[in-house]
Amino acid sequence: MKDMKLGLYVITWSDPGMGRGHLDVARAAVEGGADALQLRDKEAGGRNLFSLAVEMREMAEKERGGCLFFLNDRIDIAQAAGAHGAHLGQDDLPAGAARALLGEGMILGISAATVEEAVEAEAAGADYLGVGPVFATPSKADAVPPVGLKGLRGIKEAVGIPVVAIGGVSEDVVEEVFGAGADGIAVISAVAGAEDMLEAVRRLRRAVDSCLAGR
Repeated sequence: MKDMKLGLYVITWSDPGMGRGHLDVARAAVEGGADALQLRDKEAGGRNLFSLAVEMREMAEKERGGCLFFLNDRIDIAQAAGAHGAHLGQDDLPAGAARALLGEGMILGISAATVEEAVEAEAAGADYLGVGPVFATPSKADAVPPVGLKGLRGIKEAVGIPVVAIGGVSEDVVEEVFGAGADGIAVISAVAGAEDMLEAVRRLRRAVDSCLAGR
């Protein structure tokens, strides 16, 4: 198992209406103490995505202690930009094929909503799982029905790799999510939609640290 800290995992979001983009969210995440950062943009062209990825990776690596940087979907750009890893959904390249392309040096994260998907991803070489949505989420219109805390616990008990809870996770439910066995939380709107993103990350950092200290 690779040595990874995934306690607080922030996924970026661009919201022109709020006057903020991916790099604004990333900056708040890194400065606030996130363990991992993921660039997720389904609409960006390859050239723009590469440029964003390079800048975000450099930003993450400057943080004291290091912040892992992942790219969603695009393994080719993740490799070209020097990302620490890539994260793929169930409709993306199969985990086994992705692992073959990435080699053993890069981290591979796979989304899973069922025990079957989780076990299959682990067997194919995934290093961690993004499990959810745990709760209903406004950040992904095509999300599957929430798995709930029971579903999260079931998946955690079925695999031996880290499980990061995603989907509707906010500061208010951090304790419940870690209580269900999660190794970390992945957040989008809890940071990107906050009035003060830096303060939101800092509050989540404290909540995560409190839960991890109790283990």
